[in-house]
Amino acid sequence: MQITYQPALARIFSAVSWQNVTQTAPPNDRFGKAAALGALVAVAVIVLPGMLSNSEHDNSVTNGASTASAKDKAPFDAAKVPPGGEVFIGAYGGVPYTYNSDVKFKKTDVTDLTVKDVAWDGKPFKAPIYYGIRVARWSDVSPIGAMVDFTHGKVYSQREQVVDLEGKREGKTLSPKAKIKEIFHHFEFTHGHNMLTLNGLYRLPRPHARLSPYVGAGFGIALPHSEVQFKGSSVRTYEYQYTGPVFQFLIGMEFRIPRLSYFFEYKFTAASYEVPLTKRDGGYLFGDLYRQFKRWWSGKAPKNGFAYTTLISHQMIGGMGVRISRAPAAP
Repeated sequence: MQITYQPALARIFSAVSWQNVTQTAPPNDRFGKAAALGALVAVAVIVLPGMLSNSEHDNSVTNGASTASAKDKAPFDAAKVPPGGEVFIGAYGGVPYTYNSDVKFKKTDVTDLTVKDVAWDGKPFKAPIYYGIRVARWSDVSPIGAMVDFTHGKVYSQREQVVDLEGKREGKTLSPKAKIKEIFHHFEFTHGHNMLTLNGLYRLPRPHARLSPYVGAGFGIALPHSEVQFKGSSVRTYEYQYTGPVFQFLIGMEFRIPRLSYFFEYKFTAASYEVPLTKRDGGYLFGDLYRQFKRWWSGKAPKNGFAYTTLISHQMIGGMGVRISRAPAAP
């Protein structure tokens, strides 16, 4: 079975509806995310102004000394040189929120089942934690750049959630309502909800010598570790897979010190999932992807059909990294 981008992209943009945007997280979920985001904001509000004021004070002292003696020169601070051509290598952690989504299971002539409005938990601080790594390259002559970004998130179905069911599974019509734990032994993407994207970047006007805001957007692929096992089944799908395309938008602020940068960022992601239900335990990423490619190339359908959904997420992240560039000439 061939995997095409066009239907998957259609599912992404059709899923970004007003109904999705107006959904709210459960109270406990909102409280945890609000606390985490509040901590990030507190760090930015408390730490950054002090660091900036200290740097400005140092500059004023330096300027006073230089005017007192023509032989004295202000110390050279590479962090204040306008950003130019440089490579940035960084890592980050964060807090995601993923909207509820319908999940459709389909196997020709046997299964056509929709599980309605499945709620997802991120649990970013439970191992394996939420993290990301990235490499960016900025132009020498313009404020544009490019970035490869890998994000390791997670989504867990809520086992006590009561969901609506439509359709049949293995030829049998199911009851219209059931708890997730009554349908599945496991239903999650926890090693994880992985996304690899190529992004374009653009630097915005700088509000301060040490601050550099930016925006970006890009496309990529979803490479989750799928974990699906129905209740009463002795086999499961437990492997890394390619499941479809990903769209990403981001806006952030970089705080620059000599050779290093800290950054805070908001990311929006939409990932289309077409999950092959192979009934096999996998191993390593590249081995699992190779076996998936061989099956697709041979034209064979997965043993238990497919599961389809779209995962739309908001993510607040913070991280740091190193800048590699040609040292500009001292003033």
